[in-house]
Amino acid sequence: MTTLKQLLSRFLSAIVFTSLAIYISSAQAQDIVQIDDAWAGESHAGQAVGAAYMRFLSKQDIVLMQIESDVAKTVEIHNMSMENNIMKMRMLESLPIKAAKITKLAPGGLHLMLFDLKNPLLQGDAIQLTLTFSTKNGTSFKQAIKVPVKRIHSEHDDHSHHHH
Repeated sequence: MTTLKQLLSRFLSAIVFTSLAIYISSAQAQDIVQIDDAWAGESHAGQAVGAAYMRFLSKQDIVLMQIESDVAKTVEIHNMSMENNIMKMRMLESLPIKAAKITKLAPGGLHLMLFDLKNPLLQGDAIQLTLTFSTKNGTSFKQAIKVPVKRIHSEHDDHSHHHH
């Protein structure tokens, strides 16, 4: 018969081992790909969609396969491009990231779309994104990042209209 002390000991060992495995895979991920300049645009009440941007620099060819978020039901990779003077946006199934070449997600180009926001994205908040990558040999790894929410500035955002 197993004692409570033995059960507790096994349980704690399992937690430590699992935590260590998660930490190691996260550390390995950071050795492969560096993610910086991450930010998400502020959204407004009632707005169900948001966007996030960042830069990737990888030591090897990898592919961004999936993104999960604590604030959105789904996250998709999108690309905006001009075709015949018309701005078009299309979803990408995945995003190849070449070794030693910066891949930039920025407004007007590649970006992450956050759908069915649970709450508005407010300046000063930070959202959690978990990115799943795959390598050439088929192994996958996850990397979790905190993404600060910033106000997007543009001429159209200026609410100080001048009336004559």
